[in-house]
Amino acid sequence: MSTSVLTETSPKNSVSDLALFGGQPAFAEKLHVGRPNVGDRERLMARLNDMLDRRWLTNDGPFVQEFERKICEFVGVRHCLAMCNATVALEIATRALDLQGEVIVPSFTFIATASSQSWLGITPVFCDVDSKTHNLDPAKVEKMITPRTTGIIGVHVWGRPCDIDGLTEVARRHKLKLMFDAAHAFGCSYKGRLLGAFGEAEVYSFHATKFLNTFEGGAVVTNNDELAHKMRLMKNFGFAGYDNVIHPGTNGKMCEASAAMGLTGLESFDSFVDTNFRNYKQYHAELDPIPGVKVIDYDPKERSNFQYIVAEIDETKTGITRDELIDLLWAENVLARRYFYPGIHRMEAYKPYFPHAGLLLPETEKLSARVTVLPTGTSVDSNQIHEICALIKFASEHGSEIRKRRAGKL
Repeated sequence: MSTSVLTETSPKNSVSDLALFGGQPAFAEKLHVGRPNVGDRERLMARLNDMLDRRWLTNDGPFVQEFERKICEFVGVRHCLAMCNATVALEIATRALDLQGEVIVPSFTFIATASSQSWLGITPVFCDVDSKTHNLDPAKVEKMITPRTTGIIGVHVWGRPCDIDGLTEVARRHKLKLMFDAAHAFGCSYKGRLLGAFGEAEVYSFHATKFLNTFEGGAVVTNNDELAHKMRLMKNFGFAGYDNVIHPGTNGKMCEASAAMGLTGLESFDSFVDTNFRNYKQYHAELDPIPGVKVIDYDPKERSNFQYIVAEIDETKTGITRDELIDLLWAENVLARRYFYPGIHRMEAYKPYFPHAGLLLPETEKLSARVTVLPTGTSVDSNQIHEICALIKFASEHGSEIRKRRAGKL
């Protein structure tokens, strides 16, 4: 647990007590979203020392092989290809699937989902999401298909699974390749099966901000033998043997230190999930009574990693916008985030090409203005969560006054 402590300030009794207006911040140290989980440090250091003693630091070392094997066993798939990061994993899977022309993706996702396509000369076509699940809506996907469409990338946002059956049927009917960006979703399930075994392939992120991390890393998992063989060549420059390059490739390999961190994290997997679940229940209990603040739910029938605490802010009830709330929290050293703002279709790299995309993405536009992600994980304790919720409650109760004070009207 974190050793960070609350500053010795009295509770916020008036708007003037807020750090925005000169009061002491509620926290002495900044609370981040996605602060890394470490696991058993002694086990990690033992692995790193073992790695250094062997002097085998990369190139499909024993830790990478073990990590890939354990991911396969955990998820129940035939192949895991550990990569240097999830963006490169998406690019390699895209090339291996021979996607071209247009690929349908959500705009409500991290930029890498789209940039992995545009980097390869593919046009990412942005489709709207379901307002309840925050994931691609299969009915809307079908309307975005053109003669140039070759594939669909569904994103399991927050680790909550896409409508996999619906997307699979759309892909089958139109003869499209279907892949899933499962960056958030390691350890999460769909109809009782862990995500990773669906579509042609699924891509995990093991970035430092993910609850299971490899410092920096990712992986592609698949049951497609031919695809796995091709990707294994592609991630290592196309080498098949010592001096024999038989396929175009790049350098997508995971190093031994990253795999050592991943193996150490896997040993603490249950503990990480238990902590996330405990935090999730506390946030729900303390934020649910606040009008205009809605914490998203995870399906109790499915497995989840609970790594994201996501709240939608309805300013008509709170009297304060999501962005105003985040400004307030940042001043108190709570570094809440506005995922996935402003939607990829509004980012400078894509806006000139899709100037009217927002007209087709009403749910994405609404979500990108409402969603707030709050700190959780092993670096946040119960007292800190209570204080964060108290700040949000105070902001909701005094929203109108805070807004007027910021506008200089009080």
